[in-house]
Amino acid sequence: MKHFIVEIVYTAPVEKVNEIRDLHRAFLETGYKKGLILMSGPKEPRVGGIIIARSESLESITEFLSSDPYQTEKVAEYKYTEFIPVHYQEKIKGWI
Repeated sequence: MKHFIVEIVYTAPVEKVNEIRDLHRAFLETGYKKGLILMSGPKEPRVGGIIIARSESLESITEFLSSDPYQTEKVAEYKYTEFIPVHYQEKIKGWI
């Protein structure tokens, strides 16, 4: 598995983002259930968010996240950074 930091950058006013936030979070829940997402949440200040994810490839995680309402409604852009987890908490060893 490859690991990614996915940076979400809002391209619309936060009020518009808030209108579809619940749909976005419900979509992310499918990623949690599939074992693709370890954690996610908004940035502070509210200019976007972060997702820590894993997938077989960059193409497969971008394909999955292309169905996120934030992308389908064009309120955010996604930036992907692949990284190699070398040090981590023992409790997430099974996820790595």
